[in-house]
Amino acid sequence: MRHLILLFVAVFVVVAQAPDDFPRSEPPDRQADRKLPNGKSQREEILKADHQTNLRDAAELARLAGELKDDLDKGGSNTVSVKTLKKLDDIDKLARSIRSRLRRY
Repeated sequence: MRHLILLFVAVFVVVAQAPDDFPRSEPPDRQADRKLPNGKSQREEILKADHQTNLRDAAELARLAGELKDDLDKGGSNTVSVKTLKKLDDIDKLARSIRSRLRRY
């Protein structure tokens, strides 16, 4: 039993002292920021573009939500048009795309 424990300890010590063969990469926020040819930060430019896209998609989302409310007010309690279902799908796609862009950073 002692030999088995000593063997495990020896293997553990050898593995713990072995150098890493794989370089460790830093998290994305700590990596050196790349610069564009015009000298601006690539990350900042991507963030600005994503922000503008989010604003545009949010405005479209608000417009579609207003149209959906109007369609539901006009329709009866048991009727839903195909056009309304298409708007719901568009709302879902926009919300998912905004959410995915916001979760990146």
